[in-house]
Amino acid sequence: MTADPLFYKIFQNLPELFFELIGEGQDNKTGYEFGAEELKQQSYRLDGLYKTSSGYSFMPLYFVEAQGYKDSDFYNSFFGKIMMYLTQKKPPNKKWYAIVIYDRRCNERTLPPYLEIFLPVLRRFYLDELGKDPNQSLSVGVMCLVAKKQGREKIGKLARQLIIRTNSEITSPALKEKVLQFIQTVVMDKLPNLSVKELEAMLELESLRKSKVYLEGREEGRLEQKIETIPILLKAGFTIEQIAESLKLDVKTVQENVKQ
Repeated sequence: MTADPLFYKIFQNLPELFFELIGEGQDNKTGYEFGAEELKQQSYRLDGLYKTSSGYSFMPLYFVEAQGYKDSDFYNSFFGKIMMYLTQKKPPNKKWYAIVIYDRRCNERTLPPYLEIFLPVLRRFYLDELGKDPNQSLSVGVMCLVAKKQGREKIGKLARQLIIRTNSEITSPALKEKVLQFIQTVVMDKLPNLSVKELEAMLELESLRKSKVYLEGREEGRLEQKIETIPILLKAGFTIEQIAESLKLDVKTVQENVKQ
């Protein structure tokens, strides 16, 4: 993404946080596939697009950009790529929205008058302002951590706060582990000179790893990965019994997921 590659990882691996940010609810993620669509002319590529899976065309498309610097030509480029996508792909969706996430409001340039026709579908979020809200959502907190440019102490403090919130607010063990791992990834990216021991001490990871919810999340996450592998092995010609033995699952679990 234009602001930070970590935003792309959020949109790709943690769609729950994106839909929480825009206020659409986490259930929406089931009908979407996220990617960076390539357009034919001049090798243009959309930074991010939540397009709907087959059978979900009644839901809107979400074109997503994260912007962390001033660019006077940003809106021309953004809406130009959107129009090019709609013209080339001709999606069946009746609605679409252009989502821009700014690290700071001062990095936004004025929307040109000839593009004001797109105001009804343009939704803008400013992390520097949302981050000041004491009731900010977890998604805003994580994105603020990605955008934060301040020193080690403030990054560590925000990361610890997010870890506490993740443990208390997210009920799914698998999703909880994904968010916790992402927070660690962001801190390591922001503070590349930090040793493993320093990272563990800063984020108090030792006590986290011993917690019951963390261990449950790791186990559920592993199970989901195994279940995702079942159709791949099935297409490769493996029998149900061979798949169960290979993935160390019971036959009944494999059978139930084959039926689905």
